[in-house]
Amino acid sequence: MSQQSMFNDDNILARYFGRSSVYTDIPGPLFKEYNVKKGLRNEDGTGVRIGLTKVSDVIGYEALEDGTIVPREGDLCYRGYSIRDLIKGRRGNFGYEEGCFLLLFGYLPSRDEFEHFRTCLATRYDLPENFLSAEILHAPGRNLMNRLMLSTLSLYNYDQSPDEQDPYQTLLKGINLIAKMPTLGVYSYQAMVHYFYRQSLVIHYPRPEYSIAENILYMLRSDGKFTQREANLLDALLLIHADHGGGNNSTFTNVVMGSTGTDLYSAIVGSIGSLKGPKHGGANITVSRMMRHVTADLKFKPDKEKMRDIILRIIDRDYFDHSGLVYGFGHAVYTLSDPRAEILRELCRQLSEENGMQEKFAFYEMFEQTVKEIVWEQKERPIPTNVDFYSGFAYDMLGIPEDLFTPLFAIARTAGWVSHNVENKLYDGKIMRPATKYVGETCSYVPMKKR
Repeated sequence: MSQQSMFNDDNILARYFGRSSVYTDIPGPLFKEYNVKKGLRNEDGTGVRIGLTKVSDVIGYEALEDGTIVPREGDLCYRGYSIRDLIKGRRGNFGYEEGCFLLLFGYLPSRDEFEHFRTCLATRYDLPENFLSAEILHAPGRNLMNRLMLSTLSLYNYDQSPDEQDPYQTLLKGINLIAKMPTLGVYSYQAMVHYFYRQSLVIHYPRPEYSIAENILYMLRSDGKFTQREANLLDALLLIHADHGGGNNSTFTNVVMGSTGTDLYSAIVGSIGSLKGPKHGGANITVSRMMRHVTADLKFKPDKEKMRDIILRIIDRDYFDHSGLVYGFGHAVYTLSDPRAEILRELCRQLSEENGMQEKFAFYEMFEQTVKEIVWEQKERPIPTNVDFYSGFAYDMLGIPEDLFTPLFAIARTAGWVSHNVENKLYDGKIMRPATKYVGETCSYVPMKKR
């Protein structure tokens, strides 16, 4: 066997891996002994505080002085404003743009400020010259999140001062990314389906008079047509996904990377990579797949007994992916309700009436209520419906392919990532470097001839 073939032999490498004693779980008691928070979580499941922020707040419970957690209705606040009020106060289909301004600058814009900011975004919709052909069409990818990372990193090469760390210059780069992300995402999808699935290549250049939500639908659909209610629902999806506090995994990743002094493009790529994970941004895809299994068995018939049986089988690890998890329910912070899910439920109800999909919506609503009833019967505690349950349904109603579910999340969340990145540059400046405790063996070196 040649040296090269030996090192390519998976069986040999597997033997090394199996012989190793280091790839075992670290005993749980050690975490308590050294007061280490496993997964950066306290023993009651709440997250360990890792920073201070003025960008946004996720409110899911009341913490009393004695450490007791009291459940409460959830809220999500951008710069102190409730997401419910921001959704209600939207002007047409430009709610996401107003949310971006609020997150980036810290206050609600006047009419003139809003129109100017809209123009600033619109003039940045287009990609650099030759970027589409050289960076996207020339190298399509099967995974759109990977492709979005590559395209984002490629923009570094089109920036005259990509490593600039000044907060204001970082803000300008961030606004440019917010404007271009929808184009990058949709074009990457069009290139993928053309190259790998031999579908007609559809390229619509973004229109400056359209909102970001309107442009996504326009660029995605071959005929470029959409209704105002469709655009309004997508605008709401973008707005409620724009940020979710500084402690979520992808935002924390962004701030950690940004604290090293790396460029904004690399920090955003790190966030996209984090969001790609099924435990984070990819959860809505899992919900959609679970519900496809359920609806395939029940044919959207409102049979509550059969629905209960399927939900119990899911919990008993006898259905779908055998994980025991009913996806789309429960949250790390929210206890009684996820405000984003509450908002989406009503918007989905409205669009389902317009699209003639009331039966499907009623099925989802019955499934939601049945899950909550079963959890209460088994554990005597409420469980919130989280944003992923209705976001997948919303995307389905909009005709958005599953491949774009998580990229759309990344497109929306770019505003939050940029806001936290800039904030961290302003108030801290220190590299984020938490400590770990070594609990392995102490060994004496043995010469190779004696091993």
